[in-house]
Amino acid sequence: MFFRFILLCTASVCFYLIGDEPQNITTHRVFQFENEHVRVWKTVILPNQPLKMHRHDCSRVVVGLKGGTLTKIEETGETSELNFETGKAYWLTEDPPEILHGDINESEEPIEVMVIELKSLDKNPSFIPGTN
Repeated sequence: MFFRFILLCTASVCFYLIGDEPQNITTHRVFQFENEHVRVWKTVILPNQPLKMHRHDCSRVVVGLKGGTLTKIEETGETSELNFETGKAYWLTEDPPEILHGDINESEEPIEVMVIELKSLDKNPSFIPGTN
């Protein structure tokens, strides 16, 4: 009986310390929502973990959940900074065709953003963001 009590206490402490969600130690996306109009995900960009080369096919709103500065690196090597303030929303247009870029968080703290990507309005011309 005493052994079961100790085992139960040990397991309880482990679950408390670990938590019920897996701890991500890499930059990652967490899917939030998708329908015919939008695709939404949260991105956590950890320090010094570059995002692979990619492009954005759709315009999007990016909301800073935990702000910071990303360095955007074009295929050409050209760099620019993207500043996301906590609690602020930003409009970013789709990338030019066939142009790739990567991003890196060069700070010591993670950056968290919510991305709300608008799917092509050409497919649904009656949809106007902000209306029903």
